[in-house]
Amino acid sequence: MARVYNFSAGPAALPEEVLKQAAEEMLDWQGSGMSVMEMSHRGKAFVSIASQAEADLRELLAVPDNYKVLFLQGGATGQFAAIPMNLARGKDTADYVVNGSWGKKAVKEAGKYLPNVRVAAQPDSFTVAPDPAGWDLNAGAAYVHYTPNETIEGVEFHAVPDVGDVPLVADMSSTILSRPIDVSKYGVIYAGAQKNIGPSGLVMVIVREDLMGQATADCPTVLDWKAQADADSMLNTPPCYAWYICGLVFQWLKRQGGLAGMAEINKRKSDKLYAAIEASDGFYTNPVQPGSRSWMNVPFVLRDDALDEAFLSQAKAAGLETLKGHRSVGGMRASIYNAMPEAGVDALIDFMQEFARKQG
Repeated sequence: MARVYNFSAGPAALPEEVLKQAAEEMLDWQGSGMSVMEMSHRGKAFVSIASQAEADLRELLAVPDNYKVLFLQGGATGQFAAIPMNLARGKDTADYVVNGSWGKKAVKEAGKYLPNVRVAAQPDSFTVAPDPAGWDLNAGAAYVHYTPNETIEGVEFHAVPDVGDVPLVADMSSTILSRPIDVSKYGVIYAGAQKNIGPSGLVMVIVREDLMGQATADCPTVLDWKAQADADSMLNTPPCYAWYICGLVFQWLKRQGGLAGMAEINKRKSDKLYAAIEASDGFYTNPVQPGSRSWMNVPFVLRDDALDEAFLSQAKAAGLETLKGHRSVGGMRASIYNAMPEAGVDALIDFMQEFARKQG
């Protein structure tokens, strides 16, 4: 069976080149006589894989020397708890900007560990990224947390907010590696792997060194960034195979021209899909305000939701998979991460136009 175009929000599509290389190396990684899944995480072979992956990621993101890069378990959700436990540093308050479902979850989890979690901004509906000029920030906060791109609602910030001297923390799970970023503007960046980095089972954390080593006394050791950094992310057995696949993705990204090259492709993909939605005379609509629309996750609804099932079944028959929107918002959602080729977006647009034409 031919491969489909997979528009899943995560676990998401991986580059075919990466999958083919992983398949070739499945039984015998570079003459070792074993699979990466069978290696000791402390053996020379896997240590070389891990070291190369970190070096390639640092190159792609231009990570400054005073930041640690961690490859951990527990997903971004695990970091919802790790963040307050590592960053409280004697303070009892933090500011959260909520512009979608994942921001709401982050606030709820942080409230278990900090007595005064403040919502510094939250729009009435999750169709716009709240203007940083209107955020109600507390200069005494331990940190400011926001979600640059909300996967479910398709709402994205297109500039980095200035929060002064308070550390800025970003959940970049669905936007990391889609374009260049200035890591130095952040105290902490974290991202679940299963969208733009690699397979599920791994979370990447980039943390400024001066923010480490002050975890709360009740912080589990496995969530203590300093303990993990001191152990090279191998305090316990890491998600070895996921880490290896991430490393292959980083090498693939370098072959695509790095993040500047990916930014051009991703902008072009999203622009043409939004343009097709706008040109449909209302048959398809996107609820997000134009200045806040995501490059990575494009939700849309049909003029008549009675057509949803027909749209999805016919799309599936056309090799376009996983377009159903999140259950909390309905409609459709096309996640067009790095690994989604431009041809996949073109195929989706062609299908959407033909489907609309058939409905009259």
